[in-house]
Order: sequence, then C-alpha cells, then structure tokens
Amino acid sequence: MQDNRRPIASRSKRWAMELTTLLIKRNISPNQISVASIGFAAAAAASMVASAGVLATVVAILFIQLRLICNLLDGMVAIEGEKQSPLGNLYNEFPDRIADSLLIVALGYAVGAPALGWFAALVAALTAYIRVFGGSLGLQQTFVGPMAKQHRMAVITAGLALNIPESLLFATHYSLYFALVAIAAGSVLTCVTRTRIIARQLKGTV
Repeated sequence: MQDNRRPIASRSKRWAMELTTLLIKRNISPNQISVASIGFAAAAAASMVASAGVLATVVAILFIQLRLICNLLDGMVAIEGEKQSPLGNLYNEFPDRIADSLLIVALGYAVGAPALGWFAALVAALTAYIRVFGGSLGLQQTFVGPMAKQHRMAVITAGLALNIPESLLFATHYSLYFALVAIAAGSVLTCVTRTRIIARQLKGTV
C-alpha cells in the first residue's frame, strides 16, 4: 500500500508526538481533528475579513497555525493510534479544501481583490485535484510545489506577519496583496509542474 501522506518533518517533533498521545488517550478521532481544522480556518478567515489591523492579523496568524497543527495531528492520530476509518480518506481531503478556500478567499476580500481571491482559491484546489488524480491512476501522489498547501499557508502567514509593521508604519496592506498574488501565480505553476510529473510517470520515464 502506498503512503500518500504529505511528508512533514514536524511528525518527528516531541511536542507533536506528545499531543498525539494525549489525543489518543482522550479518544479524539482523526476525523474530528480534521473537522476542527475547518473551524480554525473559518476563525482566521473571519478575522482577516473583519479587519486588516494589527490585532485581527495576530488572531488570524494564531488560528492558521492551529489549523496546520490539526492537519499534522489527524494523520498522526490515525496511524499511531490505529484509528483509521473507512471515511478517513474523505476527511483527509475535503476539510483541507474547505479550509484552504476559506483562507484564500478571505485574503482576497481583505485586500479588496475578491476576484483574485476566488481565482487563487480555485487554482489552489486544482493543485490538490491533480495530485489526487495522479493517485487515482495508480501513481505515487506528488506533493511538489512551488505552492503546495504548506507553502500557501507559509505565504499567508508571512504576508500577515509583514502586515503588522506595515500597518503600524504606513497604514497600508501591500504585503497581504503580494501574498495573494504569489499564491495565485505559484498555484498555477504547481498545477503545471504536477501535471508534467504525472505525464512523465505515465510515459514510464520516472
């Protein structure tokens, strides 16, 4: 059986293993953790839409990190706790797509470019579709970037972090706009990259 989990170095971190053990002991299911990630993403999105000020930005950064921790722990609880379920693959993919879309669309509204936000969210979802499509063909799923999920979240977080001094010094929010542009352009390139990898695999050259 192929391991189609995204390679994440944090899985080996002590804090992650301790949190995993705690969740297993509390009988928290991987699917519940996956659904919680949507809640954290929605909170971050609401904060971004409400204001681009310093406090709202800090709140958004916090909830995005909590969303990412959920993404890390759901798989760890499933594997280490032997809590895989028939719906595991469904819960592993769908909440991610919802959470990503909430955050990216919200970023678009936060910078006054909702159309770009929706476009970036669509292309980001397409990167995942291409990855899973490759898996449906019996190929090893590819998580390469340059704008895979962890990269998108890193770009949003960086944009939010830069927005704090920018807001205080200049009362502008260009860092958020540039983050959105980077996600849109990078996701398009990721779609191309992943499609080319699948094509080469199908030709038997990889």
